[in-house]
Amino acid sequence: MQTTMDYEDQTNEERQAPAVQSTEQPVLQDQEDDDKSNMKLPDEDMFYNYEELYSRPFITPHSEIPENLLHLSHSFGYDCERRANLQLLDDRTLAFIAGNLVVLLDVSTKEQHYLRSCSGGGIGTIMAHPSKRYFAVAEKGDKPDIIVYDYPSLRPYRILRGGTERAYSCVDFNHDGTLLASVGCIPDCMLTLWDWRQEQVLLRCKAFARDIYRVTFSPDRPGQLTTSAPGHIKFWKMTSTFTGLKLQGLTGRFGKTAPTDIKGYIELPDGKVVSGSEWGNMLLWEGGLLKVEICRKGGRTCHTGAIQQFTLDEGELMTIGSDGAIRSWDFESVDTADCNDDSEMFEMEPMNELVVGRDVSLSSMVRSSQADSFIWFAQDSNGGIWKLDLSFSNITQDPECLFSFHAGAIQGMDVSRISHLMATTSLDCSVKVYDFLAKRELTTSQFKQGGTALSWAPPVVSQRGGLLVTGFEDGVVRLLELYDPQSLQRSVAGRQGNDGEAELHLKQAFKPHTAPVTAIAYERNGEILATGSSDCTVFFFTAREQYNPIGFVQVPGPVQQLEWSPQSHSQNTLLILCASGHVVEVQSPDPEDPRPGKTYQLSELPARSFTFRSIKSRIKREAAVARRQEMKLRKASERAGRLKRARESSGQEADDEEHEEENEEEEESPPIYIPDPPSPLCCGFYSEPGQFWLSMGGYDAGFLYHCKFSETQDADPSQLQDADPSQLQDADPSQLQDEPFAFLPVLNTGEEDPILTISFSSDRQLMLCGMHSGTIRVYPLQPGDHLLTSMQAYWSLSVHDNQYGHLRHVRCSHDDQFVLTAGDDGNIFSFSLLPPEELQRALRRKKAKVPSPRPGVEAEGTAADIEDPAAYSIATAKQKLEMDHLRREAEQRKVERRKTLVDLQNQFKLLLHQNLHGLPEHVRLQSMELDLDCRFREEAERLKVERVKEVRRELIWEEERHRIALHKIQQFWDSLGSDTVTVVAVRSDHRVSTYRLPALSQPAKQLEQRSHTGSVVQEHETPPSEGQGSQVIEELDDLTGGAVLSPVAPPGGLKLASRQAEKLRKAAEKAERAKAKIEKRKKEWAEFYAAKPNENSEDPKDVLAIQHATENMGDLRLKTAKDFTVPEHLRMNAEKKRAELVALEEKIHEKKTAMNARVVALRDAKVSLISRLRSRARRLQRIQQRLAPHLHRPLPPLPCMVAEETPETRLRPGRATLERYGALLAQSSHTESQDEGGRPLLEQLGKEREGDEEEEEEEDCSGTSLSVEVEAGGGVELTEVEEEVLMEEEITSMYEQDSVLEQMETWAWRFDAELRLLRHHKLLLDGRLKLADLQHVRLYQELRTLRRLEDSESSLQEALNARMKKEESDIRSKLEECNRQLDLKRRNVAKLQEREKAMMAAFQAMLGETKCADLLTKVFRKKIKRVKEKEKKARDEEEEDGGGDGSDEEAEWGGDADYSGSESSGTQLDDSVCPADCDPQLFEKTVRLREHRLDLEELQAEEKRSAEALKKDCDSLLKKEKVVQSSLKAAEGELELFNREKQQRLNEVDVVVPLRLHQIVSDGMVPSDLSSALALNRATLSRLQERIKELHVENSKQGDLYRGARKQHVQLIHDRRDMESKIHELEERCQQMMMMKFGKLVDLEALQTLSGSRTLEEMRQESQLRQAGHDTQIKQWEVKVMQAREALMEVTRCNTERLLSMNSLLHQKNQLEDTLNTRQKKMVGQLEGQCRWVEEEEAHKLQELVRAQARQAEALRREMVILSRKGGHILPPSHAPLPPSTHPSHRPGGRLYRLGHAQPTASSQGAD
Repeated sequence: MQTTMDYEDQTNEERQAPAVQSTEQPVLQDQEDDDKSNMKLPDEDMFYNYEELYSRPFITPHSEIPENLLHLSHSFGYDCERRANLQLLDDRTLAFIAGNLVVLLDVSTKEQHYLRSCSGGGIGTIMAHPSKRYFAVAEKGDKPDIIVYDYPSLRPYRILRGGTERAYSCVDFNHDGTLLASVGCIPDCMLTLWDWRQEQVLLRCKAFARDIYRVTFSPDRPGQLTTSAPGHIKFWKMTSTFTGLKLQGLTGRFGKTAPTDIKGYIELPDGKVVSGSEWGNMLLWEGGLLKVEICRKGGRTCHTGAIQQFTLDEGELMTIGSDGAIRSWDFESVDTADCNDDSEMFEMEPMNELVVGRDVSLSSMVRSSQADSFIWFAQDSNGGIWKLDLSFSNITQDPECLFSFHAGAIQGMDVSRISHLMATTSLDCSVKVYDFLAKRELTTSQFKQGGTALSWAPPVVSQRGGLLVTGFEDGVVRLLELYDPQSLQRSVAGRQGNDGEAELHLKQAFKPHTAPVTAIAYERNGEILATGSSDCTVFFFTAREQYNPIGFVQVPGPVQQLEWSPQSHSQNTLLILCASGHVVEVQSPDPEDPRPGKTYQLSELPARSFTFRSIKSRIKREAAVARRQEMKLRKASERAGRLKRARESSGQEADDEEHEEENEEEEESPPIYIPDPPSPLCCGFYSEPGQFWLSMGGYDAGFLYHCKFSETQDADPSQLQDADPSQLQDADPSQLQDEPFAFLPVLNTGEEDPILTISFSSDRQLMLCGMHSGTIRVYPLQPGDHLLTSMQAYWSLSVHDNQYGHLRHVRCSHDDQFVLTAGDDGNIFSFSLLPPEELQRALRRKKAKVPSPRPGVEAEGTAADIEDPAAYSIATAKQKLEMDHLRREAEQRKVERRKTLVDLQNQFKLLLHQNLHGLPEHVRLQSMELDLDCRFREEAERLKVERVKEVRRELIWEEERHRIALHKIQQFWDSLGSDTVTVVAVRSDHRVSTYRLPALSQPAKQLEQRSHTGSVVQEHETPPSEGQGSQVIEELDDLTGGAVLSPVAPPGGLKLASRQAEKLRKAAEKAERAKAKIEKRKKEWAEFYAAKPNENSEDPKDVLAIQHATENMGDLRLKTAKDFTVPEHLRMNAEKKRAELVALEEKIHEKKTAMNARVVALRDAKVSLISRLRSRARRLQRIQQRLAPHLHRPLPPLPCMVAEETPETRLRPGRATLERYGALLAQSSHTESQDEGGRPLLEQLGKEREGDEEEEEEEDCSGTSLSVEVEAGGGVELTEVEEEVLMEEEITSMYEQDSVLEQMETWAWRFDAELRLLRHHKLLLDGRLKLADLQHVRLYQELRTLRRLEDSESSLQEALNARMKKEESDIRSKLEECNRQLDLKRRNVAKLQEREKAMMAAFQAMLGETKCADLLTKVFRKKIKRVKEKEKKARDEEEEDGGGDGSDEEAEWGGDADYSGSESSGTQLDDSVCPADCDPQLFEKTVRLREHRLDLEELQAEEKRSAEALKKDCDSLLKKEKVVQSSLKAAEGELELFNREKQQRLNEVDVVVPLRLHQIVSDGMVPSDLSSALALNRATLSRLQERIKELHVENSKQGDLYRGARKQHVQLIHDRRDMESKIHELEERCQQMMMMKFGKLVDLEALQTLSGSRTLEEMRQESQLRQAGHDTQIKQWEVKVMQAREALMEVTRCNTERLLSMNSLLHQKNQLEDTLNTRQKKMVGQLEGQCRWVEEEEAHKLQELVRAQARQAEALRREMVILSRKGGHILPPSHAPLPPSTHPSHRPGGRLYRLGHAQPTASSQGAD
């Protein structure tokens, strides 16, 4: 047993531990930068040592406990409710968090590898690197780290420190894996960006005030991040400023949409963000604003529940919902979604859908790392990991559940007593059985309700060890049999069943409770089963083949744990531990004892109870006292030594030192504290008979308390069983609560980490403790140490999550080789007590043995289950059965009574029959003789009516008199809010009374009703409708129709293919969307620029500050000053003053009513006090009856209620008074008449009532002082034991007598104290009410003054409002209407101009490449002088007789036609006749378009004329407005003079201000005359004095602010110049890019809005067709060329042969030349002239060829220019005519060339 000094050492250590930690402050950013500059960057190939980092178990120093006491064997659970708890490291390895471990799970082999937390405080989140080469583990704890592990080596690669204070909530890598973003949990919620390879912090900023769900980088926009949280989404951007790189966050605004928790979102490539919502719709964000909400058709939600995750893949957006559905949506539709109405909803349907399962709730998914793989792994929040194929094709595989776990906290866990089997249950309605030796799950059973408790039956109950008892949340208990179905199949030939290794069979189901079952325990002999529930009952059953109910007991609180006494105890008892701190011990019921009755409640079962009372504060106090005593002893010894040394040196110094030591103050001891409500009870167990250990939570945590039941407590079970639990809890603590008699401190724990569960090994040498922080503790104990004296050293390891993984279940296996743990985080771990090598040698089997089936189980069917949660419990069913039995008995009695009545009726009918048929006629009774005489009844009714009428006539005068008196009393009572009630003290003469409170006056009520109705709403004139503008636009639409805007295809053109037409349609739609987007952007920019303030305008903050100062600083001038101007909001009139007066009356009435309520409440408290005192007095009499007379203490005088305390009872006669009045009235009716005896009768009754009240008061006040004497025993001698018992009873009675008297005196003293306090408050209120009455008088005088001036003020105000302001409002309304119409005209003109441009564009598109385009253009642009409609009618009437074509043409076309273009020929254009080479339809459409153009021009001219007229009207109205404003100012000046006069009149009213002498501030003495003094509020005076100082400080601050603003202004100018230069550079770059791409500067907006040209597409199609024809001709010509070449070869061969013959002729030629020379001389002159003419002709032809080529080059250049313009109309090039080809002929000195060849022919060579 540890002593108090040990606890003192522990508390010192606990106090010192946080002191060391508190010195570590967060490092500033500048210090971090300095550290980073000095810190050496890690090498690329550097790794940390995992063995040095991971957290190890804590072992008590200097103990012999081995570090490897427990070895992790396997993890059977999965924290499926944790966010994003599933990562994929490669194609077959999944990673997830399990408490303090990261589990690496092989999907194919199901093998597990583990990484422990390095901090020991848990793991926050994990994230895989995009390359899958690394994964980050963000931990929890004190300043946790982020550890980046290398994969697959699992070596720590980088450690990121100092990112948060407590834990990380989420991390994420960017797209290329170079950066890491982390967000911490509360309290800092810090967003940190890391260069994780260098272990350096890049940026840091606070993300939000609450935990963040998710943080991600934008994959397409570097430097952008997004975070989401409950009701919050934020968009971050990394920006470069002059101070460096910063993080700027923009919080998303929901607008009209309700804020929602955003758990899933995704960044789109264009910067938009799509997020989910709680109700299942998608939200599209753009620029920090919610653009649109996306739902399904018909307003249906996209998912039933929240959207958890988004993924973008190949143009499809996939959403993962908590409803277990995965839907894919068209990305383009989502990205361009917009709402067309005010609903802000966009409806669309998904492209594909996959519903994984019915009870599936997906929370996250990861994709397989294989290229082009459609396999995903999904996390199911209902306890599963799924493999999904999202290819959405015909060969898509069905969803496959790879692993199944419990969802949520483990509610029950137990192990088999004969095998390595473990069973668990949870609220997910499942019961699972595991083989923790083979590390696999054997079987699972599903039920309708969730499991809350589980117990494995001991071998004494089930020798095969296969019986499970499971409790559920609906109060049902099910008996489940576990057996091996394969052995059953072997024993039964031909049986086909479950192929698994184990199966659970429902043996029996019963419902003993109406609330969740929380505890199950078997009696030590296995004969009784006990079940406990949160409905405060414990039920007992016989544990046999069929479980039968025995009965139940009621306990004071919800059952937490059941513990049967061990075999070592002599009695068989059940220890019931309640969560409320109560402990009850009941005897084991006899299962053989029949207890017939109406209910199963065991009221006679012996029981003892214990209610825990906190002693922790007393323990701390005793520790402090012991520490102080020790310190005193140490100081005393030191002081004695000093005194001894001081006396030796000098005596005076010693005396002074001793005097100083005596004056030291003693340290104050810690106070005694009892927690309210009491601390919860966590667990407990037996130590010895009647003694037990308890572990408490809350304030009392940190100790194990040794408790025992009181030996003298009342063992009557009715005290415990018949009482309601709430009554037991609310009873007197001094009588019910007990204190532990010993305690053991639990080291290194506090109020936040109590022990939740305790279990022992089979030999009780190890005590296993499950902690609230998820830690397991192992205490080695000595054999047989039930008092835990050897509980000193311990072994501790963090296993489950340290925040919510409370460890509630710890068990040892039957052979003490394994330890199993289960926590609230859903994780289940198995540990081995031996190393793995020794464990394999000790356990030769590789799997646990499943129990064999019970004989005959194959013949039994499944037991009847209880699936209805509303089914009756066993006790309720029996009560209902008893009620049904009583109801049946009552019905049976009714039936018997009815039967008796029927018998009597039959007897009467038989008598009638005998009278009619059995008797002679003369003896028979007639029917009239059988009936009673009806006259008796008629006579009685008549007499009653007459008596009533007579009494009413006699009392009519008295009734009227009393009615009038009652009416007067009611009027008086209605006018009186409350009567005076006086409350008198009990032990003194102090008294306090209520105010006689009249009801509110009628004017006050009327004004209150008027204030509730509110001011009259002014009717605003509805603005005139835009009828004229809409009419113009409608007329314009009727004129133009559809022909203007749609280009007309040239006749005879080719029809486009469906694909090309669809392409054109899509291009047109895209152009329209781009145009709408551009218009929207222009509108937004216009609004933005419109909202831009003027450069000379003031800062809105400064304007608001000036306005606030103007309104709140007040006018410091006196109201008596002549130049004082009353502000508008302070001007007073009679109505406002009346409202102020009524408000004061209401305030006074409210204060008095509140005080009256307090007095009446005190009166009611006195009534209750008198009742309690009387009950205590009666109890005291009963106590004194058991005492001797000489031991009696006098009774204190009992208070009584006086008449003035209950004035309302004066006019409320009771039943006894009315009965007495009736008796007196009956008595006096014999002696006196009613008129004369009425008043004396009432007086006599009043005197009797007063006498009775006085007697009752005397009797009550005097009390009952007499006591009944105890009769003597009549000489009977008592034994010593009887005398001792009597003495004990006498002492107990005396103690109870003293306690009752003391309690009565305390109650009376407390009441008197409350009355005196209330009397003091009432006196203070009386003073305030007197001041309020004085203020009421002042307000009434001011109201009279204002009423006298009300008529004059109203006349001035009416004149001002009626004449001036009305004229001003009329002029302003007309001016506004005029400006509105002027704006409307301008908009109409702009619309008409746009229509005209659209018409011109449509006309150009209609022309296309028509040959007569110039002629049609001239016709369209021809100016015509049109005749108005009236003139045209008159001219038509004149020309009816003569008519002619020429006149018609003149009327229609006019004579002033002129075309702006140049016309070389001066001929007049005849546009009445279509030219021959032009299409008639096209010509007619051109004429119609010209008419529409002329209509538009006329409308524009008319609108402009109207606009000019409206502008003139506006100018005139402005002049009138100035005149009216000047007259209005004059009227307002007169009203201001009247207000000054009114203020002077109000200043003449005297104001009473009570002052004290210290409130008069003067230079020296108190002045005798205070007429010139100024009454000022002290707070106002001090505020003015402080304001002087504040102004000095404010001036200096404003100077600093001004200088800072100057610097900021200069910096902003530099920034603006930089931005302008940057904009200029970007514009130049844009122009260069446009020149490079388009060859010229183009309008990008116009380029975006261009749609496809149908003419261009048709020309392209025609060009392709012609090209195909040309290709065919070229192929034909190539064939011809080949043939010609072959012919050429043949001719060449022939020519070669001829050349050989020519050689022989050359000789002959030479000979002949000589002879010819002489003959040729004569013809030389003739030949020379002929050659000159030939050369000139050839030169002329060459010149013509050069000119033709130049024209062709120019045409090609024009064609290139046209082709460079996108969307332009392309005309076929005008080819220059080729020169006429001359036939090759022989010229002198020339050669013959073929087309396309550059070689001379053989004939020409020969000729040469």
